[in-house]
Amino acid sequence: MISKIKFIVSAIALCAVADASFSQNPLFIPDTLSGTVFNLNIQNGTTQLYPGINTTTFGINGVLLAPTLIVNKGDWVTMNVTNNLTGNSNSTTIHWHGLHVPPEDDGGPHQIIEQGATWSPEFQILNTAGTFWYHPHGEGKTERHVSKGIAGMIIIRDSVESSLTLPRTYGVDDFPVIVQTKAFDVLNQIAVATEDDTAVFVNGTVHPFLDAPAQIIRLRMLNGSSSRTYNFGFTATQPFKMIASDGGLLDSAITLTRLRLSPGERAEILLDLQGLQGQTIYLNSFSSELPNGIHGAATVTGMMGGTIPGYDLNFLNGADFEILQINVTAQTTNPVTAMPTTLTTNTPWTNHTVSRNFSLAPDTMMNAQQQVEGPFNINGDHFDMEAINETVILNTVEKWRITNQTGIAHPFHIHDIQFYLLNVNGGAVPNYMQGKKDVVLVMPMEYVEVITKFETFANDSVPYMYHCHLLHHEDDGMMGSFLVIDTTTSISENNSLEEIRLFPNPSTDEINVSFSENLKSIQIIISDLNGQIISTEKIQLYENILKYNIAHLAAGTYFLQILSESETKIFKIIKQ
Repeated sequence: MISKIKFIVSAIALCAVADASFSQNPLFIPDTLSGTVFNLNIQNGTTQLYPGINTTTFGINGVLLAPTLIVNKGDWVTMNVTNNLTGNSNSTTIHWHGLHVPPEDDGGPHQIIEQGATWSPEFQILNTAGTFWYHPHGEGKTERHVSKGIAGMIIIRDSVESSLTLPRTYGVDDFPVIVQTKAFDVLNQIAVATEDDTAVFVNGTVHPFLDAPAQIIRLRMLNGSSSRTYNFGFTATQPFKMIASDGGLLDSAITLTRLRLSPGERAEILLDLQGLQGQTIYLNSFSSELPNGIHGAATVTGMMGGTIPGYDLNFLNGADFEILQINVTAQTTNPVTAMPTTLTTNTPWTNHTVSRNFSLAPDTMMNAQQQVEGPFNINGDHFDMEAINETVILNTVEKWRITNQTGIAHPFHIHDIQFYLLNVNGGAVPNYMQGKKDVVLVMPMEYVEVITKFETFANDSVPYMYHCHLLHHEDDGMMGSFLVIDTTTSISENNSLEEIRLFPNPSTDEINVSFSENLKSIQIIISDLNGQIISTEKIQLYENILKYNIAHLAAGTYFLQILSESETKIFKIIKQ
């Protein structure tokens, strides 16, 4: 009853606001920044998302959202990110979602930008042409900061994409489409951790319209929502061409009438408006077609009957609704009028040397409510800033199986790399999921298998993340960390260390670890030569030498990582 009362009050407030803005509003097109040095100011703001109503928002170089960054493959860029947010607990981060960058530049929860500070990562653009995005990724704050407006697109260009006849004049025939639903409290302020996300925005615009020329246009689709999945399509099931997924161009354009995107996913589509001048069409979400378990479908009900409180009171769930009105205007001077066929050549990896399994599960398996509401974990663990969950060896091709043992679908995101899907629950991969990906929606009680290569970057102590991209799940700890280590250069031999020594090595059943400084605690991780973790343990230290039992290991060679508060040391040990 409490949830219902809360929803009714919130709905009344929103209806009053919506009545004041019944007319359509021109779609806001974020400004662009290009070059190699980007100055990004994260700031507070006040925005009238609805006429006459002031809402507190966050933005970058403005009061809401962020400029679109346009970069070229191969360029070295510097990102000067200054956190000028005010108020309590507004440290933040900026994650370059989908970009292949060093872990120390990735912008995860380990790269905190304190209030008043500037973070200036410098990295080379190594991804191929595509649509990526940037957003906060701070521990426990991602949903609040993204929902309040800190999100922007990144467009990468390269010679392959530039050689194709495609729409690419930003804001004229090439448009960013950042789709988000938001919830508001009774004071018309943005709310999080609620099922009342009944307001639909594109680029921060409610009831948006776009004047687009009667030719082929390009829509760069980004689901920037906290939880909601969309089933995109157009009026009268008008077909469109998908030309790119999360990681860039597909091999060839595919014809679709529906495109499902979960939070964090992107796609580039071409829409043919020739011969439609003077007409109006609509980009919709046909959410009535979404199956049970996807956030945004009519139902999210687990096998044991659990439901999300307040979910069935949200009128968008399971409904077909308008996203964007498109008014077709006159052609431009040099219109694109032909659809491409061949786009690029993707070469998925075919052989892997390491397999890993990731289980997405509720904390209590037999609790019907937790099956759909959580809290959830990955392989039994919640995120811990001090823990390393997996260790990957540089230049290794790996297969990851992600199994969903919950009653709700989870979009699974891996930092650092792009992957290819091998199968979906053992079956074929749908055509719109066959390109390079960094997010995949894993359905309830199903699994997916992906293949990828961890290359270029390694760091013994700074991890990357993997996590659910339902932002409140991520904030609640449905996330893990992994190190990529270079075994050819980063293995510490015991005679080269002053701070930490390990002996004897080789050993039969016990090794000694000595420390030259007083440490309160350490984490010990033992991995095999493929980087597969054999055991991990947190240990409280009471003296400067630790006797550690390795009798449980089979004879062979292993990596032993010792993570302290200040550093990480990696040894190659031999169990005789």
